[in-house]
Parts: sequence; C-alpha cells; structure tokens
Amino acid sequence: MRPGDRHPQATERFERAQPNELWQMDFKSPIGWEAPTGPLSVIDDHSRYVLVLQQTGSTRAEPVQEQLQIAFSENGLPEGMLMDHGIPWWSSTAATGMTELSVWLMKQGIGLHWSGIRHPQTQGKVERFHGELERALQRRGWQGKSAQQWLDEFRWEHNQVRPHEALQMRTPASVWRPSVRRFDPQPPRWEYPAGAHVRRLDGDGKLKAYGRNWNIGQALRREWVQLVAVEDRVLVYYCRSVVRELDLPKRDAVAVSRYLFRQEEA
Repeated sequence: MRPGDRHPQATERFERAQPNELWQMDFKSPIGWEAPTGPLSVIDDHSRYVLVLQQTGSTRAEPVQEQLQIAFSENGLPEGMLMDHGIPWWSSTAATGMTELSVWLMKQGIGLHWSGIRHPQTQGKVERFHGELERALQRRGWQGKSAQQWLDEFRWEHNQVRPHEALQMRTPASVWRPSVRRFDPQPPRWEYPAGAHVRRLDGDGKLKAYGRNWNIGQALRREWVQLVAVEDRVLVYYCRSVVRELDLPKRDAVAVSRYLFRQEEA
C-alpha cells in the first residue's frame, strides 16, 4: 500500500472480539464508477479482512446473493451481519423491512443487524474501507485494468500487504481465519428452543395470536416464528433475528427500531 493511500485513524473504535462474529456489508457510492452503484463490499468486523469486493453493476438481489454464496462456501458463515436500510437487503415498503435476500440470510442462522438511519458511523469499518478504496483510485487511476481486475488486486493488497494500526500493524489476513460454521445451500427448517412459543404465518405473512391477525410481512409468508413476551409487548423472532414487535395495549405491530444496531462506530 502506498503511503499516500493511508488515512487517519479514528480516535475510538469498537469491534467484535473474534473473526466472523460480525461481517459488515454495503455498496460503495457510484461516484467514480461507470455503473449505477459502486462495488459490493463485505468486511469482517474484527480483522478488517475483505471477503467480497465485487462490481455487481446493480443492487439487484441475485448478484448479491451469488457473491455471498461464494463467500460462504469458501469462508464459512458469520454469526451476524450488519447492513444499512438499503436494497436489496431492506425494503422500505415491507412491514418488517425484510426482503427475500434477508430471509435467505436468516435461514442460514445469521443474525441480522441494521444500522441507524442516516448514521453511517454505525458501519464505520466498511465506510473507512470505501474511503481508502476511493483515495487509492484517485491517486492511481485504473492503470489500464478493468474495474474488477483493479478491485481484485486492491482487495489482495488490503488483506495481504497493508498493516493496520488497529491490528497492531498486522495485516487482516494474519488476523482473520475461516468460520467453523459451514454453509448449507438447502438448510433445514430452523429449530427454535424447546418449549418456545412458535407459530406459523399464513400465506399473506400474517400471524393469528392474542385475539387478532398481525401483519408480520410477505417475505415471511408460511414461515415459523417464535414469540417472546416482554412485559406488555411481544417480540417476533424469525430464526435468530427480531423481525417485528407486537404492542398488545395498542393492538399494533410496530417496527423493531429499538433493536437496531446501536454501536456508535462499528
């Protein structure tokens, strides 16, 4: 990594204690890229190891899922993933925000976390990586390479060559290790704890419980969910993630904003 590509270190950082406890995922802005969006990035929170750096050309779910399948097959599964409120992993028109892609991730037993709205610091590591990438591109140019070739070489350099102050001047590759959780293309139905209060949603993604029908979300139609009572509210879990909150006194199903990822800088 060239000295000019370095950037100042944040004064305080928060991180997971081990590799693969949390992966951060986001698209870079389209500035400087001849495409509707910049590359898709997936980075390990603990080691800063970049698992995906791919110019998908769009934010459609299919190419994103394809890249995640490759990453999961080669590296195993993370415990959780942190994303913003953007497509294709979030839908602003869905009751829960869930999409087919986010449901696919949850079926793998990955806990999903959402950053604060208009608060990019929550995804601090992937944001800093995108800044590093942009500065490198401005200084170096494409050097006669295709966008993906340039990204592949930059990813290798970031992981294998560049030491990080936050890693005590080690490289991400020397800190990261593959996950022991293996990817299953056809995962079995999620097993909730013994004795859990479990219900199945109907074909419209609605839950019949507590004397009424609650709108949970089309993306979860006919799926099994777990209900966990907390005082006068009920948390609705799908696999390991909270997807809805039932306000019993108001008889309303509300968003789960209080369970969004709240670290100031992840």
